[in-house]
Amino acid sequence: MLEARGIRKTHPGGTILEDVSLALAGDETLAVVGPSGCGKTTLLYLLCGLSRPDAGQVRLDGREISGPTPDISIILQDYGLLPWKSVAENVALGLKFRGMARAERLAMAREQLAELGMEGRDRDWPGKLSGGEMQRVAIARAFVTRPRLLLMDEPFSSLDALTREKLQLTLLTVWRKRRVPYVLVTHSLEEAAFLGRRILVLAGRPSTVAASFDNPGFGGERYRQADAYFELLRSLRKSAEELW
Repeated sequence: MLEARGIRKTHPGGTILEDVSLALAGDETLAVVGPSGCGKTTLLYLLCGLSRPDAGQVRLDGREISGPTPDISIILQDYGLLPWKSVAENVALGLKFRGMARAERLAMAREQLAELGMEGRDRDWPGKLSGGEMQRVAIARAFVTRPRLLLMDEPFSSLDALTREKLQLTLLTVWRKRRVPYVLVTHSLEEAAFLGRRILVLAGRPSTVAASFDNPGFGGERYRQADAYFELLRSLRKSAEELW
């Protein structure tokens, strides 16, 4: 279980997050939305231990997160692939840091790539890949270590609409097999409504959790055509217009 309680974070320009709390249990999925500059990425860095809060605590399964941990994977907006390493070597990077033998980690990387529709691309270089393919590699790298928590920072924002929707479905396919809880931060209300079982709205200066929405139908194959999806979008847009 992920728990963040009373988080405050101050930058040189002032406080960006104030009294932010959230909880994520079991295989739950959470989407966090907010305007540009509200501290969404800062919140992710606090959750994974890349940054420390000035007040409050972050705990994973009861243990305080005080620094980076292999139990948490993060998918970045810019993919974060190393151009001098092959696709398989990029996917296997976390396994290498854990001390796994080369042959074993590359075999696991190839298996994870195949699950994401990248079979036979393990020896390619990142520079040969499209944006959608690079993001598939980034997703494979995040899942191959079997993390206890997955964090995503605007992972599909640089992709065209059709590729973005396909990768959202791909992500959910892998998630249903692995059942890893995840936190997604995004500026897209549509993406939040499709991928988040719960949705938190950040607002204010400094930002805090200003609204929360339950979304039990998230991720269904036909959910984007469902009345519940459009009703949720209307509620999210109304909340954003009032709070942002």
